[in-house]
Formats: sequence, structure tokens, C-alpha cells
Amino acid sequence: MYTDRYQMPRDQLPRGPAYLMHVLTVYKHSRPDHFQENLRVSPTTFDRVVSTIENDPVFSNNSQNAQIPVEIQLAITLYRFGHYGNAAGLQQVANWAGVAKGTVELVTRRVITAILHPTFLRTAVCYPTPDEKEKAKVWVEKHSCRAWRGGWCLVDSTLVPLYDRPFWYGESYFDRKCNYSLNIQTY
Repeated sequence: MYTDRYQMPRDQLPRGPAYLMHVLTVYKHSRPDHFQENLRVSPTTFDRVVSTIENDPVFSNNSQNAQIPVEIQLAITLYRFGHYGNAAGLQQVANWAGVAKGTVELVTRRVITAILHPTFLRTAVCYPTPDEKEKAKVWVEKHSCRAWRGGWCLVDSTLVPLYDRPFWYGESYFDRKCNYSLNIQTY
């Protein structure tokens, strides 16, 4: 009987050691530059975000099984958001973190829920003051189209790259850097 020596049952796929714990235990304290390469934030910013979101109800449950620590959930999410293309694939992030692909999706959903909570947004997102808005309007009037001066004053923040072209209205997500992305803006 022919058997393929490279094929094994799905539930028996061995995992290598997770790099995540090395980032959180070694790089965070001794090599903050490498920590920032992996998670795209400084260790100080990371700790502040953890302390701000750790009491969000999304991180608690009434189960016998405790959730993964918030620090690890945030690290997985930041690693995923800080990469694009193949490196942002669920399997690649799961391999880096030493968890299953479903866990990557679950913790990402939890972290997004926590950072979109109004309490977090009030403390972490600084909207422009009326004076800053007026300065921006003056700049737009001087350097761009005068007709836009009295309209909405959008402040461009950051691009969040998407893995692939969205199915619905995909061309709308194509950005100036030739990637598909979401553009976070405040007004």
C-alpha cells in the first residue's frame, strides 16, 4: 500500500517553538529595537495599551478555562497588523505566536473590540482642537482648493494594509502606495 511520508493527519501537525515569548521576555527588556521591529510599537507604548485595555469586559469570561493573557493577545494582534502579504497570513502569525489559526482570529477580534470601546478611544485618540482645525482649514485654503476650506477637515492618520483585494468595491481600497488598505481618518 502506498503512503505519502509527507502527509500526516491535520491534528498531528507538530508546531515549532513560538517566537512570541522571546519577543515579550527578552527583546522587550534588553532589545527594545527588536521588540519594535516585531510589534511596531515601543515596549512603553505596548505596556500602556495593555494596562488601558486589560480590564475591558471582552477579556473576561465565565468559563473554567482562562483566556490567554491580554499581553499575549495584544502582541499577536500587533504582529498581525504590522505585517502584510504572506507574513500576515493566519498560518504565519500562528507559527510566530505558537497558537492555532482560530486563536489568531479570536484574539484579533477581542483586541479590536477593546480598542474601539469608547472608553479607550477617549483616552487614546486625540481629536484636533477647534484651533487645530482652523489652522488646518487655513492651510488647505492656502495650499489646495479654496472650496474645501469650509468642508470637513480630515486628518490623515495611517494606512492599515489588507492581505488581499476586498470582494465588494475592491478598487476603492487601492491606495497611493499600490496596496489595498484601509485609511484611518479623524475629523
